[in-house]
Amino acid sequence: MSEAEVITRIEGSVGRITLNRPKALHALNLSMCEAMTAALMDWRDDAAVTSVLIDHSGERGFCAGGDIRMIAESGATDAVEARAFFLSEYRLNHLMFEYPKPITAIVDGIVMGGGVGISEPAKVRIATERTTYAMPETGIGLFPDVGGGWFLPRLPGETGTWLALTGARLKAADTVALGIHTHFVASGEIETVKADLIARGPDAVADHATAAGSAPLAAHREAIDRLFAHDTLEAIFAALEADGSDWALAQLATLKTKSPQSLKVTLRQLRAGRAMTDFAEVMAMEYRLGGRVVRTHDFQEGVRAVIVDKDNSPGWSPATVEGVTAGDLDALFAPLPADEEWTPLS
Repeated sequence: MSEAEVITRIEGSVGRITLNRPKALHALNLSMCEAMTAALMDWRDDAAVTSVLIDHSGERGFCAGGDIRMIAESGATDAVEARAFFLSEYRLNHLMFEYPKPITAIVDGIVMGGGVGISEPAKVRIATERTTYAMPETGIGLFPDVGGGWFLPRLPGETGTWLALTGARLKAADTVALGIHTHFVASGEIETVKADLIARGPDAVADHATAAGSAPLAAHREAIDRLFAHDTLEAIFAALEADGSDWALAQLATLKTKSPQSLKVTLRQLRAGRAMTDFAEVMAMEYRLGGRVVRTHDFQEGVRAVIVDKDNSPGWSPATVEGVTAGDLDALFAPLPADEEWTPLS
């Protein structure tokens, strides 16, 4: 396999993008986003390309997110490099969302954060028994970006709210049941699926799909929709405590380990995104947040605790959700100067 971090080529009538940074679980960096964008722009008006396939080399996972260390190091100074990455990444997400040709994403293995951003816009999203899906950003002081403000509120009931706040990890039976992924294919069949897709187009995938099995989350859907429907973190915490079931108390205990600032940012992001009618509007909101949140204490501390020192003991500030004020949130969500706002590719 080539040493390039992203391999792009045309096979038959399919434009194929292969993530090729396996030692980093294909975590996205600026050059990877630029390479994917360039290929998609080249193929958009090329009549010889009728669809796009995005996959990955190796067997460990599809994409574990973005280059968090770079983002944290940039956020510790002026955040210029972090904002440049977000600008390119979010433009790629939007390009895929609006793309005029069908995209198929094969998420065989870990798909988190930035990996969700480059697979959720695809028309066909294939999970396997090795798939693990999560948006775990509240655990490092971030928020579920890359279009999370669009996709998560549009999942059934309040499952997107629950996923975003708790960072829960799901396997394929649940992701297919929720519509996060469109098909389940056994990992041993993936190479056959790719060959058939290249020969016959994305409709061929259905011939290889099988049932993903019973969804464990189904047993908790009523509780999720009831307990996570509130519009403030304080009300969600109170509802979980009042419910008192083992499951509810376990969710509450999980939430209390997350960044209070991130929890409040995320809830507002999802409630705002649910009301938006244009994906670009969500990306602009997340770009404002991204450039600011990476400079906050909680993001720097979350990366230190989880990724750098790995002591998993972050010291959040404020330490409670009550300590995060509406004014704090207003400042993070405020519009940027007109010449600094996010814009889609022309």
